[in-house]
Amino acid sequence: MTMKTDTTAPATSRVQKTEAPGRTSPRRDRTKQAPGRRGAASYTVVAAVTVFVLAFLAPFLIILVNSFKTSADYRANGSLSWPEQWNWSILGDVWERVDFTQKLVNSIQISLGVVVIAVVLALFNAYAIGIGRIRWRTAFLVFFLGVNVLPQEGLVYPVYYLFKELGLYDGKLGYTILVGITYSAFGTYLLSSVFSTFPRELIEAASLDGAGRWTILWRIVLPMSWPTLSVMCVFFFVWSWNEFLYPLVLLISNDQQTVPLGLSVMQGQYTSDPTAMSAAALLGVIPMIVFFLVFQRSLTRGLTAGAVK
Repeated sequence: MTMKTDTTAPATSRVQKTEAPGRTSPRRDRTKQAPGRRGAASYTVVAAVTVFVLAFLAPFLIILVNSFKTSADYRANGSLSWPEQWNWSILGDVWERVDFTQKLVNSIQISLGVVVIAVVLALFNAYAIGIGRIRWRTAFLVFFLGVNVLPQEGLVYPVYYLFKELGLYDGKLGYTILVGITYSAFGTYLLSSVFSTFPRELIEAASLDGAGRWTILWRIVLPMSWPTLSVMCVFFFVWSWNEFLYPLVLLISNDQQTVPLGLSVMQGQYTSDPTAMSAAALLGVIPMIVFFLVFQRSLTRGLTAGAVK
């Protein structure tokens, strides 16, 4: 007769590790101290960002305050004082003096045209260079890079005489084509680097299924590249809106001028009205603020595209 012995040790006989009273684990110390460190670092970052934002917004706040002052109030109290009496009619006066409605329509038409021309040309060029891998690819990229680094001051006189000969001088169409082609060089250089890393497996699979080059471009490449294209559209619109030298030389008629040119008439050689100039600057910056508020989601998605795999 065999007897079974219970080899399980009683619960009271198990050895349990205990820590001496008054002593804590270094790991626990680090765990307790980590939130404090992260909190201090977060407060420092928030304080630095706040100072940066306030410094960035200070000029806009000064323009906003001075836009509703009277000239006598500005001369008596300076530019940093709060208005003693709000002058709400100054924006309407500046609007009529500048003919802001016509300038606004011209700027919108030109900027939209520049965006369409620049993005379409950049898309076709980058598709041929980045995905098609044409011959002399590096030479083409160097050429487009050279167009980006050339200063406008060195091109303005040749462009002026060329527009005179072609009959495009003082016309929005010729100016839009010029700026659109110029911006397409930067777009081509940017998109070519993006398309060079495009998944070749998708293109090969589409080719095996019978898709042609146009089908691959419109059905595969374009939808996957839309975040980058949306950022380009925003940048090109803002850049063309703020152009000053080319419109100053090529658009001399009052009914052809853009918003920056229209606002420049507020400053004369011997006369200056700071409050009217502030109101004009406010009218010029409001469309850009509205534009960014409308397209901020597209801009954010485009800038963060590819950050998370």
